[in-house]
Amino acid sequence: MPQSLVKNLIHLVYSTKHRRPWIHENIRDRLFAYQAGIFLHWESPAIVIGGADDHVHALFALSKNHPLKKIVEEVKKGSSKWMKGEGVTDFYWQNGYAGFSVSESNVADVKKYIENQAEHHRRMTFQDELKLLLQRHRIEFDERYLWD
Repeated sequence: MPQSLVKNLIHLVYSTKHRRPWIHENIRDRLFAYQAGIFLHWESPAIVIGGADDHVHALFALSKNHPLKKIVEEVKKGSSKWMKGEGVTDFYWQNGYAGFSVSESNVADVKKYIENQAEHHRRMTFQDELKLLLQRHRIEFDERYLWD
């Protein structure tokens, strides 16, 4: 085959350090737009980005030219600098992340899930949400090392 044809859709989840509520509503949309620009720069266009005060969900198409780890690193690094430039001087992301593959047939459901984060978090904490996502995707984890 003379060319590489790839479509890897990823549902990425990551939180602020110690789940501090730094992502206030007045900055949230601008942060997500900034992050979308970083995803695009790394050839990994975002389909939707959403979240709550203490975490982010992003559904994006992973570039065939860059590993997931590099995309996550660049999005977190760049948006952390941006948040500090916006006056949240003690802002940090948690070290780790969770990434889940998404089939094309599930994009609409995952997109809706991400867009409805405010509703989810009226009933559930981020910690409970992440553990549920990990269990649904059959990712083994040790909760002692899940949080920092």
